[in-house]
Amino acid sequence: MALRSLAVLAVVLVALSQAASVKPWLDDKFNTDGNVRTGYDVSGQQVVTLSLDQHSGAGFNSDEQYLYGEFSIQMKLIPGNSAGTVSCFYLSSGDGDGHDEIDMEFMGNSSGPGHPVVLNTNVWVNGDGKKEHQFDLWFDPAADYHTYTIIWNPENILFKVDNLFIRSFKRFAGIPYAGSKPMRLHATLWDGSYWATEKGKVPIDWSNAPFNVLYKNYYANACASGGACHAGSDGWMNRQLDGSEWGTVKWAEQNYMRYNYCADGYRFPQGFPAECSRY
Repeated sequence: MALRSLAVLAVVLVALSQAASVKPWLDDKFNTDGNVRTGYDVSGQQVVTLSLDQHSGAGFNSDEQYLYGEFSIQMKLIPGNSAGTVSCFYLSSGDGDGHDEIDMEFMGNSSGPGHPVVLNTNVWVNGDGKKEHQFDLWFDPAADYHTYTIIWNPENILFKVDNLFIRSFKRFAGIPYAGSKPMRLHATLWDGSYWATEKGKVPIDWSNAPFNVLYKNYYANACASGGACHAGSDGWMNRQLDGSEWGTVKWAEQNYMRYNYCADGYRFPQGFPAECSRY
């Protein structure tokens, strides 16, 4: 029994030592709002928990503004019935009518077969955000951490899940593009009952609250709004998809796409947005 206690103590001490050696990225780079908790996993990585209850959601927002960059984070979503909740990882220039924004939004489900978590990707340019591609995730995002990545450069905006690219939003001549407004990085968890699950038909069941989403391993290699870029920016600044990466995009579209704004004639009775005919 004493040996077992010593072994447990040794593991705890190692974890504490690792935690002390890891720079706490949340405190160093972000401000917080609402129900936010921090801790460390057994490898010493800082874990940030956002919680949602009937009184408050939660979020963290970068102190720095960026103009182009590569941003990624690992997330572990809400297990069980998460219908009506929305957890996000996104960039935004602000809340004004003419703002730009790049979204990865995870819309909760009712749990069980036939109710996959939906990932909504969207790009807002000058306040126009009707550019959604939505995908049913092909894994359980609450069972383990998965990595979600946004690459934003002057040529295109790329969305990546783990090692698979699922979308490229390209820049075309004569069509507005998110390339002039600096953006902050945000992560939020909030009540989206009015639209998130089956277009608002399934509200949050507050008896399951609080709802928790875990974030860790935040990474950014980006250009600050003043123009200075981190070393290694050449790895993403001109990044575009090659043939095999376009193959994973087509795989995601054919097997897991739930919604494509370029196929929504009801929403665009006067014709689809101009970029839809250029892909």
